[in-house]
Amino acid sequence: MLGVYRILRLRQNPPRGAIFQQFQGNGIINLNKISSSFGCVTSSPHMQQKGLENVTVSDVLMTKGEENVGSWLWCRVDDAVINAMKNMADNNIGSLVVLKPEGQHIAGIVTERDCLKKIVAQGRSPLYTQVGQIMTDENNLITVTSDTNILQAMKIMTENRVRHVPVIDGKIVGMISIVDVVRAVMEQQSGELKRLNDYIRGKYY
Repeated sequence: MLGVYRILRLRQNPPRGAIFQQFQGNGIINLNKISSSFGCVTSSPHMQQKGLENVTVSDVLMTKGEENVGSWLWCRVDDAVINAMKNMADNNIGSLVVLKPEGQHIAGIVTERDCLKKIVAQGRSPLYTQVGQIMTDENNLITVTSDTNILQAMKIMTENRVRHVPVIDGKIVGMISIVDVVRAVMEQQSGELKRLNDYIRGKYY
């Protein structure tokens, strides 16, 4: 009985060294280990428990709210950077889809990091610099599709060191961030963690 008590105490208060070791090795974070170290995570009612291998980018877009599916915030290549910065600040977001001067054809993406590195750090004026001068253009754009598996999307974003990717199914249908992806993974894992906690507490026979 004392041994079980000690195990439960370790699960609730894992040693810092053990947590730190989970981030080492091949540089890939094992979310299963991290989640179990910190206990059960409350699941969002928006994400159906279906297992990580079955969760797609489309499911992540749905968690943003049905009214936001197929919609995104955007600017145009010839907009002043200051307007793009205000748009991101007003909507509390970190990126904008950049469209070509006419129509709904994607030209690239501009992020808050672009504004910091290419405007603030270089002492350029956001009033007189166009978005097209600092954006990541369509030829270098990292994208996913709505049926991309969520773990694959995480791998793509991690390997390319990007935090925002457009979702394109022939045309752009939305935008996801690394925060959206991690939240979706944690929500799926919370169901498994809850079942394990219930098992430990004797709710399963």
